[in-house]
Amino acid sequence: MWALRRASDPLRSPGFSLGTARACYAKSGISSSCIEDKAVILQSPQIIPDRGLHLLRFYHRTHDSSDFSTGRCGFASQAGAESSGEEDDLEEGFSELEIPDSAEAAKGNIGDDEKEDGLNSEDDLAGDEKVDQLELSGSDTEASEKRSPTKRKFSDLFKAIVSSPALSVHSVLDKWVKEGKDLSREEIAIVMLNLRKRRMYGRALQLSEWLEASKQLDFEERDYASRLDLISKVRGLHKAEKYIQNIPKSFQGEVIYRTLLANCVMAVNVKKAEEVFNKMKDQKFPVTSFACNQLLLLYKRVDKKKIVDILELMEKENVKPSLFTYKILIDTKGQSNDITGMEEVVKEMKAAGIEPDISTQAITARHYVYGGLKEKAEAVLKEMEGGNLKEHRWACRDLLPLYAELGQADEVRRVWKFCESSPRLEEFLAAIEAWGKLKDVEEAEAIFERMSSTWKKLTSKHYSALLRVYANNKMVAKGKDLVKRMADSGIRIGPLTWDLLVRLHVEAGEVEKAESILQKATQQSQMKPMFTSYFVIMEQYAKRGDIHNSEKMFHKMRQAGYVGRLRQFQCLVQAYINAKVPAYGIRERMKAENVFPNKGFAAQLVHVDAFRKTAVSELLD
Repeated sequence: MWALRRASDPLRSPGFSLGTARACYAKSGISSSCIEDKAVILQSPQIIPDRGLHLLRFYHRTHDSSDFSTGRCGFASQAGAESSGEEDDLEEGFSELEIPDSAEAAKGNIGDDEKEDGLNSEDDLAGDEKVDQLELSGSDTEASEKRSPTKRKFSDLFKAIVSSPALSVHSVLDKWVKEGKDLSREEIAIVMLNLRKRRMYGRALQLSEWLEASKQLDFEERDYASRLDLISKVRGLHKAEKYIQNIPKSFQGEVIYRTLLANCVMAVNVKKAEEVFNKMKDQKFPVTSFACNQLLLLYKRVDKKKIVDILELMEKENVKPSLFTYKILIDTKGQSNDITGMEEVVKEMKAAGIEPDISTQAITARHYVYGGLKEKAEAVLKEMEGGNLKEHRWACRDLLPLYAELGQADEVRRVWKFCESSPRLEEFLAAIEAWGKLKDVEEAEAIFERMSSTWKKLTSKHYSALLRVYANNKMVAKGKDLVKRMADSGIRIGPLTWDLLVRLHVEAGEVEKAESILQKATQQSQMKPMFTSYFVIMEQYAKRGDIHNSEKMFHKMRQAGYVGRLRQFQCLVQAYINAKVPAYGIRERMKAENVFPNKGFAAQLVHVDAFRKTAVSELLD
């Protein structure tokens, strides 16, 4: 397999080579599962070894013959599916890879002030204004290849829907039709695009419901898929699954199920994602790169050792890796600090005839920066510039924060000077982030003020760029003033803003105040706070050895739907360790949520085991 080959193996062709992969397994003493006409059952052992991802292969767990079932090739969730030796920061630590970069694809299709914002900050996936990542057109192109349906930025219908009360979209549409105004498919596509961009999923769902009920639009599979996606986002996966039963059988195709699969991955619901994937196999849908990439993305977050199973399946089904496939693997290697392995994946991607785009180069450069490889990072950044920033304008939004990570203020100033004559919105955000990293708060504020005067209607995401700078620099008073300014400007205060406010107070040592803010936010709104909003508070209580409040935050996370995550239990156990008291029943609680310890966490658990044996106790026994 291309991702598993030895560095010394010749790159014979831009495809997979399972034989070579198995030879690697045999050489390393790790057996590969047989996948011909059999399902690879992903099974987590009680303790997962702390192994990094090696250069020559992704680790694969040993399977014995009892782990197989015949008749199909799929994936079944097992106990511990959400456990991993190196769990990603599920809301906080997503790289820009988590939402495929659509800026390149958007060039020329949307006005400058509405091009995709630079989706490379740590909160973009869970932010207030995420651009939807699903491709619902029915083709098997990657989400990063999406095209906007029109060059128009807005429509009168969109404005009417947005300005109406939250639950009155149906009446707005009734009035629109009564007045004989345009309601073409193109007009609807514009409205849907803009509602999704602004995370107005509730209004988008009302629009979809009205269109289906009023028969104003002949629904196709992509329309049902869009509706399914919105139901999942607004009402949850369970309601989305039930909706599929209402879709005509003739339209219950691969697009419907891959939409559900993508939402399972977004929810980090391993068991349900594997069930949906198995169902797609049972229904003889073709295995696509989109579906495989969704599972790769899921296992990148929760159990990297399962990545190799997906790669083997892709080989068996003759599914060619896409650019997004390579991005996932490059980022996975980089996160594991396997820089040599990351470079090998880049090399094989090029051998397969796929050249890295700007976002792939940015991922690579970022891992070089974090790995302390300054010269290699600089070389990639120069490649991104291509010797001509005018021709590589879209690189600027990545160049600014990356040069800042390297501490190169002069380079940040040079790139910003190029953008300064007519800066795009995502370049403003990148510059604010960059100067924030360089601790130049005044410069970040100046750029924010210019952005505010240039674009009259900013969103919470744009304010959050400066709020993040204040949080990182423990500037509580300025942070509060900015949030008040947001409210005075009519900006919706949502989960991303709450998260930054929580961090702002936690960084300043005001943990109780942070918890109070989060509690008030959840009481005032039906929106779900981000995982990190709870977790950063819980972490501080755990450091103090405050078991009561740590358990309270753990319970609140469960109430919000954040369950079955290893990091929560690690943090909780740390609270007991710091308090120097045993954690009765902690193993049973973990088992009930299908969470199993990795090697490092298993060592932690020993310290809170009320019945652990010591050398002396065993001697006395």
